Amino acid sequence: MEPATWAALGDDELLEKKISHLGLKLEATELQPLIQQLYDELSAKGLVFLPPCHVGDEWFVPVGIPAIFIPFFLVNDRLRKLERKMILEVEGETPEWFMKLMRHEAGHAYSYAYQLYKKKRWQQTFGLASTEETDFYRPRPYSRSYVVHLDDWYAQSHPDEDFAETFAVWLTPGLDWRERYKDWGALPKLEYVDELMRSLAGKPPVHQPEYHVKDYDFLNIKLKTHYAKKRKLYEDSYPDFYDNDLRHLFAAGPEVAGRVKASVHLRHRRRVLMESVCQWTNENKYRVNKLLTRLIERCNQLDLHVKHDDAQLDLRVSAYVTTLVMNYLFTGKFKRTK
Repeated sequence: MEPATWAALGDDELLEKKISHLGLKLEATELQPLIQQLYDELSAKGLVFLPPCHVGDEWFVPVGIPAIFIPFFLVNDRLRKLERKMILEVEGETPEWFMKLMRHEAGHAYSYAYQLYKKKRWQQTFGLASTEETDFYRPRPYSRSYVVHLDDWYAQSHPDEDFAETFAVWLTPGLDWRERYKDWGALPKLEYVDELMRSLAGKPPVHQPEYHVKDYDFLNIKLKTHYAKKRKLYEDSYPDFYDNDLRHLFAAGPEVAGRVKASVHLRHRRRVLMESVCQWTNENKYRVNKLLTRLIERCNQLDLHVKHDDAQLDLRVSAYVTTLVMNYLFTGKFKRTK
């Protein structure tokens, strides 16, 4: 199908379409100059391997395959609009964000193309690539042993990601990484990547296996199936995940005299709540504060109110937030058992 035949469809109709049937291509789109920008940045470093790029369901490089898959929703404005409605944001939608992700994925592609993860010094610097990768890790926000490139201190999640993030920082044009990471434990990693990439200048990759794009793009499903899976994955960060709980906590109706907006009450009590929850959960303040901010914003969106003289409210809210945090400590998600 050509975009002209489906771009005008309503959301419900479009969600019934298989992604693989939309005829999506990177060529002749606004992404093509950005892909070329990555190639130019690599060439400027004397590197000759230009990772092939394909349309996929998300941002990723398949294990062992030196190729970059770019999410389908970035290919077309109509799909960007749908992504924003379904997931609330479009990962990589600005040129700056897109290039940060491309440099990161290029790091993975180079690791596979030159089998870098098998080198002893690579392993001594970043760790073993065979380390089990999980969706949950506990970052240390103030650690200087890792570069900071993508959000959520992603370099700390796995040795492969540590290398990809370090590579991305090293590749970023105009960034004086020696000055930026002066006195950081991450600086020797950057210096090693610099030395390693200089040794690869002008050399073709040693590992370029044949592969079929359809075996890796995960596009042979309907859009509605894709988004059902994606929203399930991120359900605890999706705004309406907390709605039923918040409506029970803040149930003062319009007829109640002396009502106060729940968001205002939480904002005023934020510090006390944060101190209490952190004391009993031993969780860091940054993460608890981030959760409280999310709850405050949602209370404001739902226009929830409380009685100004509800003496038990702080106790109930503190218990609720503590429950969310304890679930996070054990599961990696602020999610209650339903």
